[in-house]
Amino acid sequence: MTPPVHWRQPERGESGEQGIATVVTLTLIALLVLASGCAVLLGSAIAARHRAGAAADFAALAGAGRAVVGTAGACRAAAAVAAAGGARLVSCSVRDGVVDVRAAVPLPGVLARWGWVTAQARAGPERGRFDR
Repeated sequence: MTPPVHWRQPERGESGEQGIATVVTLTLIALLVLASGCAVLLGSAIAARHRAGAAADFAALAGAGRAVVGTAGACRAAAAVAAAGGARLVSCSVRDGVVDVRAAVPLPGVLARWGWVTAQARAGPERGRFDR
């Protein structure tokens, strides 16, 4: 038989909440670590988006430089530049010397399961400025 447990009123100056500061501190640390991890993941996704945008921009410029050769030459040049930038050329079209491209970059690390980030760009001669 166990003796009955008697609850006693805390004495003056005694809070009765011993150890609660440790629990609160550990909870706050866990939340801080979680928020930091989310910020790192968000930052890496944003960096991948910027890489895709830069690859698309450079690929469109390369394609526009070769657009005089034709669609195949422009798109080959765009694909080569996109690959050099770590991206994959998803689509390429040439119309009236204007090259439209879409480039994709895989998401890094644990975000890879969500696929690729894409960006599109257009490059070509400016219309109207030299037309008479």
